[in-house]
Parts: sequence; structure tokens; C-alpha cells
Amino acid sequence: MIGFQTLFYKEVLRFWKVATQTITAPIVTAMLYLLIFGHVLEEHVEVYPGVQYTAFLVPGLVMMSILQNSFANSSSSLIQSKITGNLVFVLLPPLSHWELFGAYVLAAMVRGIAVGMGVFLITTWFADLSFAAPWWIVLFALLGAAILATMGVIAGIWAEKFDQLAAFQNFLIMPATFLAGVFYSIHSLPAFWQAVSHVNPFFYMIDGFRYGFFGQSDINPSISFVIVSVFFALLASLAVRLLRSGYKLRH
Repeated sequence: MIGFQTLFYKEVLRFWKVATQTITAPIVTAMLYLLIFGHVLEEHVEVYPGVQYTAFLVPGLVMMSILQNSFANSSSSLIQSKITGNLVFVLLPPLSHWELFGAYVLAAMVRGIAVGMGVFLITTWFADLSFAAPWWIVLFALLGAAILATMGVIAGIWAEKFDQLAAFQNFLIMPATFLAGVFYSIHSLPAFWQAVSHVNPFFYMIDGFRYGFFGQSDINPSISFVIVSVFFALLASLAVRLLRSGYKLRH
């Protein structure tokens, strides 16, 4: 496991060396969302009975930060290594595909959770939050980070240049995140868009995570947990298969 530990350490150090860009900047962005949307809609929107809109918004922003930064870490690491040519130094050592997968995903999860915790600690100054079911908070945070880190591995393997990776993020990750109920409850949507939201796995991550704070959600958290777990298993199987085959890495 020395190879796994070394690669994991290298990946964590990679984003930590530029923490202003990888940690601080996403926290500031989430704060801007909270200040703007919370200030404008606080007096006009009540999603759950007895829950202020600013409080409702905080879990969504925390989870959005976890998801986006987990994806960004693993995907950017792989595409940068491919373009600069130093990926060969990762492929030459006798690392198994499971070690590669574990190191990239766990390091990306560390970044995602670090940003999410930073957003949470700062935003709690602006909203009173409860912890109705803290274990759901932890489970969905870890699963969400793992899923997006795995998607980042898949995107980093598939993409051959930054334009392709940007397209993956701008046309898949960003819309799926914003349309997953970060800023609203899907019950406020027309029937057609509610049905579309139920196809979006990101919705179940955010909805289950929010349930851990308020004990209220659009979907039963147990159902959300099963859906998210199955989705992770499918993505992990695909990512490991790509790493094992060397698709766009060794060939």
C-alpha cells in the first residue's frame, strides 16, 4: 500500500499547495450565493414550515461545494498529467487499478469535504441550523463526494484537452447540480420538471443531505440513500474498468 499512500499524499499536496484557489475561492463563491439569494428571497420564500429560506439554502450550498470541488480535483489532476506528460510517472510504478482509483477518489473527497466544512462553518453565522439526523449528513456528504470524485476520474480519463473537460463540467455537472434543488424544493416546480428532477441523481444527494438538518425532505432519505449508493457502485465499476484497461492512458 506504499504506492497508494504516496499517490494519495501527492494528490492532497497538489491542491493544498494552492489552497487559495482550491479551498478559499469556492468558499467565497458559496458565500456570495448565500448573501445574494438569502437577502433577496428571505422574506418571500418559505420552503419547509418553520424553516427560514437562508437556513434552507445552507445545506444545499454546502453539498454543492462538496460535489463541484470533488469533481474538479480528480478531473483536473488527470487531465493536467495527461497534457504535461507526467502521467507516465504514475503509470510506471506497479500500482494496481484499485490503488489508482482509491488514491484519486479519496484525495478528491478530502478537498470536497474541506471546502464543504469551510462553507458550513462560515454560513452558520447567517442561519440557525438544527441537526435532526446527523448520520444522514455524514453519509450523504461522503457518498456525494465519492460519486463526483469518481465522475472526475472518468472525465479526466475521457478528456484529451481542457475544452473537453470544461464541456463535461459546464454541460453535465453544473446543470445537474443547479437543477437538483440547491435553491428550491422540487414541489414548487410544475409536474413535468418534478419528474425530470427525479431522474437526476444529484437531487437525491442534496435532498438526503438536507434531511439530516431539518428532518424534512422531498423524498424519503432511505430511498435516496439506496439510489445514490447504486449510482456510486455503477460509476465506480466503470472507472475501475477504464483504469484496468488503460483506456486513453496507456494506449
